[in-house]
Amino acid sequence: MKRLLTIVFACFLISATGGAHPWKPSHYVIIDTDGGIDDIRTISMLLASPDVRLLAITVSDGALPAAKAYVKIKSLLNSFHHEGIPVGINRSGKFKSPEFEGALLAKWGDEKGIDATSAPDFGSVISEVITVEKTKISFICLGSMSTPYIALRNIPEFGSRVKDFIWSADGADDRAGFNYNVDVESSSSMLEQEIPVRIVRKYRLDDSVFWGNELMESVGRIRNPYAVSIVSSVSQAGGHRFGLEATDEMTALFIHYPELFICKTLDNVSDCIPSDPQGLRENTIRILKGETVPRNQVIKEFPADPGFYFDDLSGSVTAILERYGIDEFSSCVLSNELHRHLGVFTVIGVKMGIRAREYFATGVDEFHVTSLAGSTPPISCFNDGIQVSTGATPGHGLLTVVNDQPALPSAEFTYQNRTIRLTLKPELAEKVLSELKEINFVYGLDSNTYWELVRKNSIKYWLSMDRHEIFIIEAVK
Repeated sequence: MKRLLTIVFACFLISATGGAHPWKPSHYVIIDTDGGIDDIRTISMLLASPDVRLLAITVSDGALPAAKAYVKIKSLLNSFHHEGIPVGINRSGKFKSPEFEGALLAKWGDEKGIDATSAPDFGSVISEVITVEKTKISFICLGSMSTPYIALRNIPEFGSRVKDFIWSADGADDRAGFNYNVDVESSSSMLEQEIPVRIVRKYRLDDSVFWGNELMESVGRIRNPYAVSIVSSVSQAGGHRFGLEATDEMTALFIHYPELFICKTLDNVSDCIPSDPQGLRENTIRILKGETVPRNQVIKEFPADPGFYFDDLSGSVTAILERYGIDEFSSCVLSNELHRHLGVFTVIGVKMGIRAREYFATGVDEFHVTSLAGSTPPISCFNDGIQVSTGATPGHGLLTVVNDQPALPSAEFTYQNRTIRLTLKPELAEKVLSELKEINFVYGLDSNTYWELVRKNSIKYWLSMDRHEIFIIEAVK
């Protein structure tokens, strides 16, 4: 009996510690892009999915020269507020890009101030990522195979850190395709090396275009920046086939739903053909909605009905959701329930945590946080918002609160050996603190009126403070 209990207990430990974490995505990826129009949509889809962690992007010659593709990529990431995703350039210069007009004119984001000459080399970006991230990655090629080919030759640990290469191309036997001919040496060599190569073909299943009216109407109803980016991309294409067909986008669908493809495998190369028109379109919507994995641990869906909330908040619920999204809203609700009153610094902590997650494009429980807010209310109330919005809790060993310096509504976030510091802008901190001091002076902490006014101010700031405008962001290392 004792031996049986020991075995049962051991199995419990294995299931508790060795199984998949509920927050851990299934796919860690690096993308190489050549700046093609369809790459906008592919990258947007991958970023929309909580089951994918995009670790880095490299750019290489193809539809656009690598330097111009870099500008497009950085402008897109900045528009999503994912400034912390590293981007490197493959400057091998083997191929003279035709600079396709549609790709060149496509607007990915605000390109002002983006300088490709100072961009890091792709090799240094890849080396840093695979040194820090221990999960094996998928390397997704939306253009040529030049970048992984050079990486395999020049980065010793690269081959051991990659589980497969996913390549958007015209088939295992095709030698006329654009992506194959950008760098023939790389293409042929990569098809002969030992790491699996999964070639994903474009959508050619029916007479209709993939991004037709019905699908675009569904995408247009999704309220997030990734769906907005896709709508803009299709609109900008003005009916051009690259704006309506789906080529590179199939790679995003493939890594999530390989069962929607028919794959023929010979040695290390798989030739994967889309096979389910309805399933592909339905799951495109699922990806863009972020429904690839459950977001919560206890409830299936967080209530968005204003009638679910107290009267003083219900009138602002819809506006808050539309402006800031479900992640910020649900984190604010949960953190204030944890905090046991609705407080402005708790709300600020939530907004800061969500902003830091955006910067690095991470989920919860994925970085360490050092809070500079101390342990003295009201500023320390900020710590509860940080915990809920990031998952960096003392229980997970991911949150440290510094008490040996003046308290500030500020925190440092460390991810993949990179650290940023976010600080509430001084004029906003002063305004919030002065209001709280005045209410305290007039009514006192033991007065119901004090807490009613604090609650009223908290709802006001919850609605009016845009997390993209209220913080100073500094790179620490």
